Amino acid sequence: MSQAPAKPNFLEALARDVAMVLKSLGGSAHQNVVIDCVAALKRQRGEPVTNDLRQAVVEAFERYSEWFIRPFGDGSMRWALVAEPT
Repeated sequence: MSQAPAKPNFLEALARDVAMVLKSLGGSAHQNVVIDCVAALKRQRGEPVTNDLRQAVVEAFERYSEWFIRPFGDGSMRWALVAEPT
């Protein structure tokens, strides 16, 4: 019997949303735009958008650093997609 793939955890799901948003925006965008788009995406799916979403999205971006970079260096508010989630 084959086992179903594991459901992504909360941060991985957010990181996948960030990747989808960045891809739709041409591969890079300002952090605030990405966070606003992730919030809109969650609302569109009927998911709650909590006050801590901004911090959670930043944490997901940092945790899944193999998918994302700051093309203008640390401290930059610009995010870019470097690899799509598998």
